[in-house]
Amino acid sequence: MPMFVDTSPPDQCLFCRLVAGEIPSARVYEDTLTIAFMDIGQVTPGHVLVATKRHATTLLDITPQEAAAVMQTAQRVASAIREVFDPPGITLLQANGREGDQTVFHFHMHVVPRHAQDGITFTWPRKNPDATVLKDYADRLAAAIAPTP
Repeated sequence: MPMFVDTSPPDQCLFCRLVAGEIPSARVYEDTLTIAFMDIGQVTPGHVLVATKRHATTLLDITPQEAAAVMQTAQRVASAIREVFDPPGITLLQANGREGDQTVFHFHMHVVPRHAQDGITFTWPRKNPDATVLKDYADRLAAAIAPTP
C-alpha cells in the first residue's frame, strides 16, 4: 500500500500528460522507463527533472527497476550538465510527500547545476543524538530491511 496518496488520477497528473505528449516539454532524454526534461522553474541554467514514465507517487511506489533507471538517467543528465554548463557542483534532490516538500505527486528527481551564491540552501536543525540512540535507530532499521524467513 502506498505511504503517500496522490489525490489526482493519472490522467490529470501533469507529468503523465507530459509523458503522453499532451503538453509540451523541453525533453532532454527518454528510455523505456524514464523521461528527463527541463524544469520550467530553472533554479539554475540546466536544471532538469528525471521522472518515471509510469505514474507512481513516491520512491516507495516505484519498482527497483524504475529506481535504478531513474538514477542511471540522472547520472547521464548530470554528465551532460557538466559538459554543457560546467558547474562546480551538482545537487540531486528527490522529495516524497507533502511534509517532504514534494509539490508534483509523480515520482521525479531534480538534477540541479550548482554555483557559489546560487541562492539554493539546505539547512536543518541538527539534533546530534548520542551513539546509543544512533545504534538503536540502526538496529531497528536493519531489522526492517532484513529479509523475512
